[in-house]
Amino acid sequence: MIEYLSPKEIEQMRPAGAFVADVLSTLQREVTVGTNLLEIDERAHEMIRERGAVSCYIDYHPSFGARPFGKVICTSVNDAVLHGLPHDYKLRDGDLLSLDFAVSVDGWVCDSAVSFTVGTPKPGDQQLIDITARALDAAIEQAQAGNRVGDLSAAIGGVLRGAGYAVNTDFGGHGVGSTMHGDPHVPNDGRAGRGMKLTPGLVIAIEPWVMAGTDQLVMDPDGWTLRSADQSRTAHSEHTVAITEDGPIVMTARGSR
Repeated sequence: MIEYLSPKEIEQMRPAGAFVADVLSTLQREVTVGTNLLEIDERAHEMIRERGAVSCYIDYHPSFGARPFGKVICTSVNDAVLHGLPHDYKLRDGDLLSLDFAVSVDGWVCDSAVSFTVGTPKPGDQQLIDITARALDAAIEQAQAGNRVGDLSAAIGGVLRGAGYAVNTDFGGHGVGSTMHGDPHVPNDGRAGRGMKLTPGLVIAIEPWVMAGTDQLVMDPDGWTLRSADQSRTAHSEHTVAITEDGPIVMTARGSR
């Protein structure tokens, strides 16, 4: 289902975006070498309760998931890129961590992801992080009323492929609004000028992600965590973006981003 929000409803969505941004910024500041992934989930859950928000993940059970997710944040480490299920693992120096977080506040959903190095960066990791951020920025520039979904996809794919990475289009961006996953699907590669027209009131989560050495995914036995098939490192960036007559609004902007 495609939702179109009124300008008033987009304003009502702002608290959800601000909360998601604040949680990710807080966790990025607090996570250190030795932090357990379960502690990250507990901290996110604590902030959800304090805010009176509703997790979009804990009961989430799509067709590709083995069971309800059961946690409130995705914690993907190193070669894990998407849907990382928090488990008993203490982060080590040099780990590359991606956090993906979505909640509903006052009935409106926002979704965002960030990747960062814990401790001392390993060679190439910052490039992966930077390239997904650049791809996200390029797509946001194209998130203009009258453009098409393909313009977003082509912008993402152009940056990722231009940096020498293969692109997987199995999972990508999506519509958000009163629910976490709606239409349209926003692939991370495509052809400009194709696909659904971007109309004011449409709100989408744009989420480029990349694997350093492959475009193939494998799933962990937990039935959720997706990893690069060749165990290469990965990164993921995501923002919720509203299409308006006056240009895109990044609902989940963190600090200067």
